[in-house]
Amino acid sequence: MGIGGFGGRVVLLVCLGLLMGPRGGAGTLRGNDNSEILPESIPSAPGTLPHFIQEPDDAYIIKSNPIVLRCRAAPAMQIFFKCNGEWVHQNEHVSEESTDESTGLKVREAYINVTRQQVEDFHGPEDYWCQCVAWSHLGTSKSRKASVRIAYLRKNFEQDPQGKEVPIEGMIVLHCRPPEGVPAAEVEWLKNEESIDTEGDENIDTRADHNLIIRQARLSDSGNYTCVAANIVAKRRSLSATVVVYVNGGWSSWTEWSNCNVRCGRGWQKRSRTCTNPAPLNGGAFCEGMSVQKITCTSLCPVDGGWEAWSEWSVCSPECEHLRIRECSAPPPRNGGKFCEGPNQESENCTEGLCIQDRKPLHEVNPQNIQNATDIALYSGLGAAVIAVAIIVVGVTVYRRRQSEYGVDVIDSSALTGGFQTFNFKTVRQGNSLLLNSSMQPDLTVSRTYSGPICLQDPLDKELMTESSLFNPLSDIKVKVQSSFMVSLGVSERSEYHGKTHSGTFPHDNNRTFSTIHAKNKPAYIQNLSSLSKRSEMRATGVFGHLGGRLGIPNSGVSLLIPHGAIPEDMSWEIYLCINQGETSFHSEGSEILLGPEVTCGPPEVTVSTPFALTIPHCAQVNSEHWNIHLKKEKKQGKWEDVMSVEEESTSCYCLLDPYACHILLDSFGTYALTGAPLSDCSVKELKVVVFGCMFCNSLDYSLRVYCIDNTPCAFQEVILDERQQGGKLLEEPKLLHFKGNTFSLQISVLDIPPFLWRIKPFTACQEVPFSRVWRSNQRPLHCAFSLERYTPATTQLSCKICVRQVKGHEQILQIQTSILENERETIPLFAHDDSNLPTQMGPQAFKIPYSIRQRICATFDTPSAKGKDWQMLAQKNSINRNLSYFATQRSPSAVILDLWEARHQHDGDLDSLACALEEIGRTQPKISNLTETQIEESNFSYSRQNGL
Repeated sequence: MGIGGFGGRVVLLVCLGLLMGPRGGAGTLRGNDNSEILPESIPSAPGTLPHFIQEPDDAYIIKSNPIVLRCRAAPAMQIFFKCNGEWVHQNEHVSEESTDESTGLKVREAYINVTRQQVEDFHGPEDYWCQCVAWSHLGTSKSRKASVRIAYLRKNFEQDPQGKEVPIEGMIVLHCRPPEGVPAAEVEWLKNEESIDTEGDENIDTRADHNLIIRQARLSDSGNYTCVAANIVAKRRSLSATVVVYVNGGWSSWTEWSNCNVRCGRGWQKRSRTCTNPAPLNGGAFCEGMSVQKITCTSLCPVDGGWEAWSEWSVCSPECEHLRIRECSAPPPRNGGKFCEGPNQESENCTEGLCIQDRKPLHEVNPQNIQNATDIALYSGLGAAVIAVAIIVVGVTVYRRRQSEYGVDVIDSSALTGGFQTFNFKTVRQGNSLLLNSSMQPDLTVSRTYSGPICLQDPLDKELMTESSLFNPLSDIKVKVQSSFMVSLGVSERSEYHGKTHSGTFPHDNNRTFSTIHAKNKPAYIQNLSSLSKRSEMRATGVFGHLGGRLGIPNSGVSLLIPHGAIPEDMSWEIYLCINQGETSFHSEGSEILLGPEVTCGPPEVTVSTPFALTIPHCAQVNSEHWNIHLKKEKKQGKWEDVMSVEEESTSCYCLLDPYACHILLDSFGTYALTGAPLSDCSVKELKVVVFGCMFCNSLDYSLRVYCIDNTPCAFQEVILDERQQGGKLLEEPKLLHFKGNTFSLQISVLDIPPFLWRIKPFTACQEVPFSRVWRSNQRPLHCAFSLERYTPATTQLSCKICVRQVKGHEQILQIQTSILENERETIPLFAHDDSNLPTQMGPQAFKIPYSIRQRICATFDTPSAKGKDWQMLAQKNSINRNLSYFATQRSPSAVILDLWEARHQHDGDLDSLACALEEIGRTQPKISNLTETQIEESNFSYSRQNGL
C-alpha cells in the first residue's frame, strides 16, 4: 500500500505539473519559485528517452525583427523552452504533434519567438540563451543551448588602407581592420570598383588578417583599392587607397662620338644618351648624371706645299745648257693640301748664246746675225719693263679703290711717333731720352693716369711734349689717314636724343643695350659723374645673423644673398664682398679667358648650414655649343682650381647661367671667377663701346677717347671712375658690339670730321687693335685716343662719327654731336643700373617673398606627391631643368629653389611670375600676387616679433 500510495502520488504530481507548468507563463515562471514545480527529471522506467530530431540554432536579431527558435523530439509527450534558466510560458509556445510512420512514435515540435526587447532587457554574465526540454513517460531530455544576439555593424573602419608609392617589383601591403560587428564582418577587396580575384592571381594574397598583400608590384597593379566589410546587417566601404607603381629612369647606352664640328682647327665633339632604359613612369626619378658629354677635338688643317730654294746650276752640257731643280718640300703638302704650282726644274744657255747657233761653231756665224739677235733682246727687255710698270699702276689703283669705302689709306704704324695727344701718359724709363725713337715699339704696360688736363703754355714746350715719349700711342697698330672730304660744313646745335625708353634698365634686358632717354626724362634715369663712388668703395660690408640678408656692390652687378637660417642663432658675422681690381691673379691656360670680375666674399672661416647665392655678371653670349664655361676658385695666391663646369652635374654647388649673370649656390666663402674657353669661331664676347671727350686747357686741341670694354656693370664702372678723375664727358649712349672669337682684329675710325672747322692729327684717323688685346681686355680697359684741333677758337661745336668694327664681324657707328665749351657742357649722363640704389639689407626686408608664405610653400612642396607636384615641378616652373640632384641633397629643396629665385629677381621682385607658377602647379590656395604691401609689412612685422626683433 505504501508503494502504491507513492506511485499514485508520483503520477498525480506529473499530471499536476503538466497542467500547471505551461499555465504559469514566462513572466511568472521566470521570476518566482514556481519554477520548481517542473522537475528536471522524472524517474523513468527502462526504455527509450526522448531524443531531439531538431535542436534550436544560434540566431541573430536583425534590426527589430524577432527570431524563431524550433525544436523537434520523439517520443515526446510535451516540449517546452527554458530561456536563461526560466521556463517560457505555455502561451508563448506553438506546438504541433505528429506520428512517425516508420516507428509509430509520437513526434512533437515546438517553437517560440524571441524579440529584440527581450534580449536587450536581459543583463547576465553571458549571452541570451534558450534550451528545449522534452518529456515522455520514460523521462526528460534537454537540447543544446542556442544563443540569441542582436546583430549590428559599426560605420567606421578601425583602420583604413593607406595609399602607397612603390617601385616596380616591390612589395605592397595594404592594411584593413573592418568595423566592429556581430556577427564578425567578412572582408572583400576592390580594385577600381571591381572585385579582386585572389584565386586566379597567385601574386595577390588577402588571407592574412584582412590585409591585401601584393608580392611583386607590376605596373598593372596601380589603381584605387577599397576594403569592403559586410555581415548580415550591413555593408561598409573604407576610404580608397591610391597605389602608384613607379619606374625610375635608366640611361640608355652612349651614342657614338659625333664628328668634330670644325673641319680645321680646334672644335668639339659630343655624344649623348637618353633616359629611356627604362623611361621614368608615374613620377619615377629621372636619371642622374649628364645626358651629353663634350670633349675638345682638333682637326688637322690642310697644308699647301711650298717650293724649296733652287739648287745650284749644273755643269754646262754639250748643248751649252745647264739645269737647276727644286722640290715641293718647304713644306710638303699635307692633309689634302695643294701641290706646288709651277715647274720643278728649269734650264738656260750657259754661254749667253756664244756657244753655238744652229749647231754651228761660233767662228762660222755671220756677225750681222749676232747684231740682230742683240737688238731683239734689247727691245724685249724694254717691252717687259713697260708691262711691269703698267701692272704696278693698275694694282695700286685697284687697291686704293677697295679702300675708298673707309676714306683712308693704310700706312706703317711707325708714323705714330708724333701722333695723337691723350691723357694717358707713359712713364719715362731710365736710360731713355726724352724724345721717342721712331724705331721703338710703344709699351702699354707702364701707363700712368694724371688727374687733370695738361696745360701747355709755351708753343715750343707743346711741340716738345707732342714729340715726347710721355705720350701713349697704342703698340702694334695700323693707322688709317682720312683722304675723303665728302663732309658737310654746317655744324648745328647738339640735337636731343629722341626715343622710347625701355621699361627695363641695364642689365635686365637681354641685349643689355642702353636705351635712349629724352632730355626731359634725364633726371629720373641718369646720375652725375661726380656722385659716383670712388674706386676704394668697390666693396660692401654688413653684419648678418640668423635672419640672413642681402649684400650688394652698387653699379657692379655683384651681389650676395644669405638665406634665413644659414647662420646659426645667437651668432652674427661681418660679411664682406669686394671686386678685385688692378692686375688679375688669374693666368689663363690656352684659350681660356675671364668672362667677368674676380669676386671675393668672406671671411673664409664662416660656415653656413644653407647654401648662399653669389651673383657674378659676365660678358659671354651664352651658347653651350660655342662656349665651355667654368667656375674657378682661388686656393692660394695665383693658384686657381676648377670648381665645376656650368653644364655638368654636381652636388657640391650649383650654377645657373642667365644671359647677363651667373647665379651660384655655394657653401664656402672665398675668391671666385667665371672663365670661358671658346669651342668655335662663332663664340661671341659682348663689348660695350663708350666715347668720352675732353678739351685741353687754353688750347685748340680736343681729345676723343673710345673705350671697348667687357659688357659688365663693374667694367663700365671702372671706366667711369677713371674718366671722372680726368674730367671726361660722355658724348654718346654706349653701344653693344658682338666680338667674335675668329682671330680678326678691331678697327676704330673717326669719320666725317668737318674739314674747314676741325682737323685730326696726321696718321691718327684710324687705329687697329690686335685680336688678342681685345679678347683679353678684361685685364685692363682697352681704349684708343684721337686728338683733334680746331682751326679757330670760334668753333664751339663738334660733329663726327666713330666707327668701331671687327674685321669680318660686327660694326657699330656712334654719332657724336657736342659742345666743347666749359660753360655749355651738360652734366655727364650715366645710365644707372638696377643695383645703383641697392642698399645692404638685413632680415625679412631683404627678401621679396614674405617669410610666412615661404614656409607654407616649403611645407607644401617638400612633401612628395603621387602626381609629381613637388619641389621638382617647382624647379621646372622656375626654368631650373638641370642638375636637380643638387637640390635632392638639401634638407629643404624648395627653400634652396626659392633662394635661387630671390637671387635672380633681386631687381624686379616679380612675385607675379612665381604666383603664376604655383597656380599652374595647383598645390597652393592663396595667390602671392594678391598680397598687398600692407599684408607683406604685417607679415614681416609679425615675423620680427616672433624672432625678438
